[in-house]
Amino acid sequence: FLLAVGVGLAVLCWWVLANVGPLVGWVVTATFLALGLEPLVRRLEARGLPRPGAVALVVLALAAAGCLVIVLVVPRIVAEAAQLAGRVPALVDGLLGSEAFERLDARLRIRDSAERWVQELSGRIGSDRDFLGGIFGGVVGLGSVVLNVVTGTLIVLALSLYFLVSLPVMTRWAYRLAPASRRARVQELGDQMVRGVGNYVIGQTCVALLNAAVALALMLATGVPFAALLSLLVALLAFVPLVGGVLAGVLVTLVAATAGWGTALPYAVGYFAYLQVEAYFVSPRIMRRAVAVPGAIAVIAVAAGGSLWGVLGALIAIPTAAAGLLLVREVFVPRQDRR
Repeated sequence: FLLAVGVGLAVLCWWVLANVGPLVGWVVTATFLALGLEPLVRRLEARGLPRPGAVALVVLALAAAGCLVIVLVVPRIVAEAAQLAGRVPALVDGLLGSEAFERLDARLRIRDSAERWVQELSGRIGSDRDFLGGIFGGVVGLGSVVLNVVTGTLIVLALSLYFLVSLPVMTRWAYRLAPASRRARVQELGDQMVRGVGNYVIGQTCVALLNAAVALALMLATGVPFAALLSLLVALLAFVPLVGGVLAGVLVTLVAATAGWGTALPYAVGYFAYLQVEAYFVSPRIMRRAVAVPGAIAVIAVAAGGSLWGVLGALIAIPTAAAGLLLVREVFVPRQDRR
């Protein structure tokens, strides 16, 4: 009977987790944000500031930085996004009139296929009520997506603040689940994991900001259009381990090619040269107090995390792998040595 109850509870927990996927993602994101801010709070606590005051000071500093970005950067990004949207028709016309496209169209008949698709689409819009209903449903679905994003952002911010304030209490309660004879060792390993994840989040943030600053400087020096908008894209992609910087370099180079190869090539050379400097000099110095994961395990972890949980899985893959390596090194390896 107890075995059946245990299996039933396990199935119930699995069903709950499978049906509250967005909530789990929000909780994980909030946890990593709280752990990323924890080293800053601990430094302020070490200087004699009470934890509530340290948390309030960190949150106010982040809020001030966010407001400064909104006031100074967001209007420029919005203006450049509008300019990019206005240039899209000209870019498409230039692509369709290029010699390379003409040679490709002569072999694959792309233009004829596109014209037939547009004609069929126009006919469906005029006669198919289901199609119009699908468009309306798509608009409603887009609105629900935007609402979910806003709701998720607010929930993540609220949970991050709560986790940051109550993190010591939460960790103490978690350590009490361990047997009393091993509680000190569990607490030591748990504190190492918390510090490692926090240092990783702060270190990755510093690397991403530095990456975006270098990319912005190169864009301004070489004359790449939409520099502010593209630097934001570089900063976001730089948070993705291993492949984010390369992908950002390729995308910005493609955009820079619209202004001419005299603009794209200098930017590509400078940015990819910086990526080498970042990989061998910048990241090791910034991440020396964070997690240490071998390259092969990092690649496997990022690939597995991205496959299982998308971008969020790729972001948390390396800290999770580091925590697993710490347990293996501190727990399982000494047991094997004793045998």
